[in-house]
Amino acid sequence: MSGAGTAAYLLLPAWFVPEYRMSLQLLRSRARAVFLLRSLAAGILLIPAGGIAAPVDDLIAVNVDQAKLIKFPDRIATIVVGNPLIADVTLQPGGMVVVTGKGYGATNIIAMDRTGAVLMDRIVQVEGPTDKVVTIYRGVDRESYSCSPVCQRRVTLGDGETYFKSTMDQAGSLNTQATGAGGKVN
Repeated sequence: MSGAGTAAYLLLPAWFVPEYRMSLQLLRSRARAVFLLRSLAAGILLIPAGGIAAPVDDLIAVNVDQAKLIKFPDRIATIVVGNPLIADVTLQPGGMVVVTGKGYGATNIIAMDRTGAVLMDRIVQVEGPTDKVVTIYRGVDRESYSCSPVCQRRVTLGDGETYFKSTMDQAGSLNTQATGAGGKVN
């Protein structure tokens, strides 16, 4: 190449010059290959993490001491609860299931048909109360009060044994008196 031709090549962009065009295409294809390999590696690494977490649709969230109605398949014959201390389940006609939160934590519910085939396996997450609860600690003993609008005794898992028992005894006494008074006719 002559000096004038070389000067013209230097003024042109690199992608326009035929000698440089090959090297740019090679660099682009290498960059694409590296990007695809990295994306593939990241996807392979993320597959196990996706398998561990339960999809949001499979999670049944319920609060302790509350119930929730959930629609299950109609063909259910048997329901198995992983830990009945965390959740209780009652099957209703038409595939409706009542899930009641008994204790804090997570468990699973398996629904099977008459042949033993698994129709559904879902996670139940039982969380704390949603109302305004005030917790008082007296040493290691705990007392819970529901405070909306006025604070009243509330039995909550984890309360001290004496407080828990006295509150339950009062509730039982009140229930006995209410049912006894309701049955009497003057």
